[in-house]
Amino acid sequence: MNQKLTPSAVLLLVIATFLWAGNAVVGRVISEMIPPITLNFIRWFIAFGILCLFGGKILRPGSALWRHWRHYALLGLLGVGLYNAMQYMALHSSSPINVTLVNASMPIWMLLIGRLFFNSTISLRQLGGALLSLLGVAIILIRGDLSELVHFRFVIGDIYMVFATIVWAFYSWLLSQDRHEPEMKQNWSTLLLAQVTFGVMWSGAFSIGEWALTDWHIEWSWGLGLALFYVAVGPAIIAFRCWGLGVQRVGPAMAGFFANLMPLFAALLSLVFLGQAPELYHGLAFLLIVGGIVYASRASVPA
Repeated sequence: MNQKLTPSAVLLLVIATFLWAGNAVVGRVISEMIPPITLNFIRWFIAFGILCLFGGKILRPGSALWRHWRHYALLGLLGVGLYNAMQYMALHSSSPINVTLVNASMPIWMLLIGRLFFNSTISLRQLGGALLSLLGVAIILIRGDLSELVHFRFVIGDIYMVFATIVWAFYSWLLSQDRHEPEMKQNWSTLLLAQVTFGVMWSGAFSIGEWALTDWHIEWSWGLGLALFYVAVGPAIIAFRCWGLGVQRVGPAMAGFFANLMPLFAALLSLVFLGQAPELYHGLAFLLIVGGIVYASRASVPA
């Protein structure tokens, strides 16, 4: 698969990661207002309704959605039902920056899963680029101060995100496989709607279990309503569409490197909400992360 970066592919992947960083920040803000799995279900239920306005014809009997329902049910389980639910669960005990930092291990998981399950090669430049980008992530982690390492601790939310990141790597590789009929490619919304249709079913079932096993309640407010609208439209519909296009253009392994931008975006968004200015180390981290992406994107000999 062609892994050459183009300006349009870069823009698509940057938009997706920026919106997902915003999803982590918003998810943290409303974490005490609504249970995490129910949040995931409501988010995707809203997205499902919006997508039906554009690509609802894919739901008709006999369409490619039902002919290949197993494939789209799996994509819906991984990308909608599991990944997002685990991220919202993680935000109950971890910060947006920590969540996105754990998610920044994405390039490594993309390379390993691609090699083990999808017969993909790993190049020396990809490994080098992954390490360079992770160095930038580490600088954000310690806030440019080595003494911060002694204070850093993993919490249960970070463990949730490790599993979520592995799930997302599998999802991205499956998405990159060219199994989609022309019917799915004629309208931008049909491929996403096919996944969301089953994803809503999965997340709905998980939500029922959440309410049966816990004593959660929802604190409704205008703020929560606006947050739900944002996570349904931005990080769900727009970001998933951009990510899907980006993966198709550069491949899942290359796209995975852009996950390293999420901690930087999450840090900047958190700082903006706190009224603080970015620090010098954020700029250094940005250069290392982008440098890793650029280095890994250049042609190299497989290892």
